[in-house]
Amino acid sequence: MDPKRELTSVDLAALVTELGRYAGAKLDKAYLYGDDLLRLKLRDFDRGRVELMVEVGETKRAHVVSPDHVPDAPGRPPDFAKMLRNRLSGADFAGASQFGFDRVLTFEFEREDRDTRIVAELFGEGNVAVLDSTGEVVDCLNTVRLQSRTVAPGAQYEFPSSRFDPLAVDYEGFAARMEESNTDLVRTLATQLNFGGLYAEEICTRAGVEKEQAIEDSGEEEYTALFDALTRLAERLSSGDFDPRIYREDEEPVDVTPFPLEENDHLDSEGFESFTEALDAYFVDLETTENEESGGREKPDFEEEIERQQRIIDQQEGAIEGFEEQAEAERAKAESLYANYGLVDEILSTVRTARERDTPWEEIEDRFEEGKAQEIPAAEAVAGIDSSEGTVRVEIDGETVTLDPREGVEQNADRLYREAKRVLGKKEGAEEAVADTRAELEALERRREEWNSGGADATDADDDAEDIDWLDRRSIPVRTNEQWYERFRWFHTSDGFLVLGGRNADQNEDLVKKYLDRGDRFFHTQARGGPVTILKATGPSEPTREIDLPETTLDEAATFAVSYSSVWKDGRFAGDVYMADPDQVSKTPESGEYLEKGAFTVRGDRTYFRDTAVSAAVGITCEPETRVVGGPPSAIEPRTETSVTLEPGQYAQNDAAKRLYRTFRERFRDTSFVRKVASPDLIAEFLPPGGSRVVED
Repeated sequence: MDPKRELTSVDLAALVTELGRYAGAKLDKAYLYGDDLLRLKLRDFDRGRVELMVEVGETKRAHVVSPDHVPDAPGRPPDFAKMLRNRLSGADFAGASQFGFDRVLTFEFEREDRDTRIVAELFGEGNVAVLDSTGEVVDCLNTVRLQSRTVAPGAQYEFPSSRFDPLAVDYEGFAARMEESNTDLVRTLATQLNFGGLYAEEICTRAGVEKEQAIEDSGEEEYTALFDALTRLAERLSSGDFDPRIYREDEEPVDVTPFPLEENDHLDSEGFESFTEALDAYFVDLETTENEESGGREKPDFEEEIERQQRIIDQQEGAIEGFEEQAEAERAKAESLYANYGLVDEILSTVRTARERDTPWEEIEDRFEEGKAQEIPAAEAVAGIDSSEGTVRVEIDGETVTLDPREGVEQNADRLYREAKRVLGKKEGAEEAVADTRAELEALERRREEWNSGGADATDADDDAEDIDWLDRRSIPVRTNEQWYERFRWFHTSDGFLVLGGRNADQNEDLVKKYLDRGDRFFHTQARGGPVTILKATGPSEPTREIDLPETTLDEAATFAVSYSSVWKDGRFAGDVYMADPDQVSKTPESGEYLEKGAFTVRGDRTYFRDTAVSAAVGITCEPETRVVGGPPSAIEPRTETSVTLEPGQYAQNDAAKRLYRTFRERFRDTSFVRKVASPDLIAEFLPPGGSRVVED
């Protein structure tokens, strides 16, 4: 089975549905690679950096890609890219649409001074045309002058002749189209109804009809079954009810679809959360496979890592700009409340008084509508009421502000100022992350220069590095890069996720108030005296999102939570740990209760890790940094040159740290290196509270 290289009309219909979620994202830059690959770099308020790729060459595709899969920017942008940057910089992405059932996509961009459409033709020779608001072609990758249509700068853009759209037809139209054919059912669906071979067979299979049954032998029974299957397919495409799959044959990628196909049941498949994510993974996998088959060499590891760090910096800087805009927007809303104090106070008082009289929300909304008819300013400012949340939306000075009528103007404004301050806190974290990443990038570049000056290329150097016996080296260079999270207890799980733990009540407060975001997990022991433990789903400069966290990561976070708690300090070897979502954690106590500093209330159902065994390991890493690390043994041992596993025991924390220091000095030939990176004080930072002893092998 030959691998898919072009998206089908069904694929594009699914893609358009998913791209709708990015409406409102602002375009930063446009890039053109060669003459057939367009990259649009956008910044989404919720998701951060968004990279949209459109390819119209031998491979024809359009989808959002991971920043890690974005090629380096061309050294000198061609005129086409310069034109796009001039027209689109700062423009809002207004959505994408498909021309009928054709393989043509239109991307809409809106800006105060002008609107722009980008039309991608993903058929035939392929093309990208940029249109102004009147439909005139500003520029295009390929000039087309045919008898049927023209695509050229200065001319009105002409779409290709529209094909029959099977997703928009009613039953009578469908049956009539089928009756016009003189072949069998599957060929008619593939050609006359434009589904192509694979989806034509899929519809027949789902309808339970014989694929090769002749049209002349078919009737209402077959047509009804086929139309029902087609309708279900159309509903899934429009609703976004996807279950994307990449299909492989002999471990090589051959197809990618928005939902599982019965026709592909004989192939191995892999599921994805979104269709655009599946498309990204598929084409990266396809390119990698083809490079391996052609004998092409991969980039040296140093180069790939440097490129990755540069992409991370771009993403972090985009996030900083987004945080600034978000904070400014919240402050502007708060200032609008004060600037219109009397108007806002009138709205809040009206709603509050009505609710105190048990007036239903629907009746309150009706009263505001009546007020609008009478041109009462306070009523005209009300944009809507959310009865489920008990809030009122108002339009003031061009800003839409959500108000809590239970509070006054000052309290509502103060809430907005607090939100702006919280966002700026995330900005500060992102700025620290940028500085850290730049330091990592500089260190990588220095190492690359060192290896190259030694006469070996980057690939050979990295291969040599893997064979280094660090324990036996006479001299180990010290490479450190202090991170923002090191003031907390911390470790990285086996799957690479960051886990943070509080060392005291103040840090517990900071972790929950400043660092617990949507998608993260909150861990705590059932026993009192445990630290707040946060499993971070995303980094400080990344947009927060819900992701599926691996079981190994969850287990290691639970082990960390119980091992650095009073369970260890009391000399016990196991304890219960629970996990909760961020929105379950609150500083507001139950009625009649009081919460001490560093303590929180957790409401709702919790996930328990019963009888979790305590266990901790401390070790030393030499690559890519030289440092002490500590945490659950399953996460620490594979990443260190040497490590020691601990359990509750008789040696106090400082005494245990000194014993481990002596152990590490005995294991490393370069004892001065151990003194620099693993002094007893540094080791003690990773030891659980209370007594410890070494677990003998």
